[in-house]
Amino acid sequence: MPSIIERVREDVETALVKDPAAKSALEVVLAYPGMHALWAHRFTHACWERGFGLIARLLSHLTRLLTGVEIHPGAEIGRRCFIDHGAGVVVGETTDIGDDVMLYQGVTLGGDTLDDEKRHPTLEDGSTIGANATLLGPITVGEGASVGAGSVVLESVPPNCTVVGNPAKLVGDCLDDEGIELGGEFAE
Repeated sequence: MPSIIERVREDVETALVKDPAAKSALEVVLAYPGMHALWAHRFTHACWERGFGLIARLLSHLTRLLTGVEIHPGAEIGRRCFIDHGAGVVVGETTDIGDDVMLYQGVTLGGDTLDDEKRHPTLEDGSTIGANATLLGPITVGEGASVGAGSVVLESVPPNCTVVGNPAKLVGDCLDDEGIELGGEFAE
């Protein structure tokens, strides 16, 4: 398990690699609200996991006020996640985000039921979610998949595929595990 310092260093390196506008590590540390929200989330998530729900919610609320990024303390977020710009990003309680995921501004990872169950998206490793995309329900965005800006995604996205539009549809060549081309319909 990497230390806090190692994780922060990894986060800064991720920002420098994924954002061509990032000019220095100091700039990333001081002026990247998406990074600040992720760092705060690690603390609020630890509080949440230890049963300090009210404290976790209050701190996540304060983080939202300071960064414009709302991440529920119950959400699970992997390593090297990068939130570019950050303004308006919403991550729901039962969201699972894998490693090396990229989120742009305005992304909503929301629920579609009031039931106390898995109700938010799962983003597998290496997925990219474009600006102002809305993903609703317990869907999965497969490893290496991309969601276009402004898309509304209500069904799972296969690995290494791209979806765009409202409602989101597959675009381009997209092959399943057996190498068979998938059509315009989503496949589980």
